[in-house]
Amino acid sequence: MNPGSHRLDLAFLAPFGIFAVSVAALANAYTAEYAFGLEPCTLCLYQRVPYAIAGVLGLAALFFPRVRYGAVAVAGVVFLAGAVLAFYQVGVEQHWWVSAAACGAAGGGEGPATVDELRQLLMQAKPVKACDEVDWTLFGLSMATYNVALSLALATASLWAADQLRRPK
Repeated sequence: MNPGSHRLDLAFLAPFGIFAVSVAALANAYTAEYAFGLEPCTLCLYQRVPYAIAGVLGLAALFFPRVRYGAVAVAGVVFLAGAVLAFYQVGVEQHWWVSAAACGAAGGGEGPATVDELRQLLMQAKPVKACDEVDWTLFGLSMATYNVALSLALATASLWAADQLRRPK
């Protein structure tokens, strides 16, 4: 194996890995929601965003070599932000702090102007799931807890890969 082949492999594997893991994480979240009926709270939905962004960055890095280093590095930062968001939800679940998101509370904005509007809103409204309600655990840990660990591992791997891609050949 020549020393340069490692870089070529990493140039493909890092973006592909970012894309594949992002798609798998989103597929897991949607499967839990639609196949198993686990209702996501507002923070759960927010935690999907970093995976979508990282997935797009992984695809960009695969198809556009000129942006590869930057896309992989930014994906690492995005995964780190996802870890912070997931940790925030763990804190809400554990009652370390109260969520700033509209978790289980009525949304903001103008209220109904008439009694008929209020009645119609009440008939159509679906309550927002509280962010401190944990529907599923494995070994006593919630999905948000697992997401903290996964996101930190992905951030570390992505930033390491970006560093390796940045080094001269």
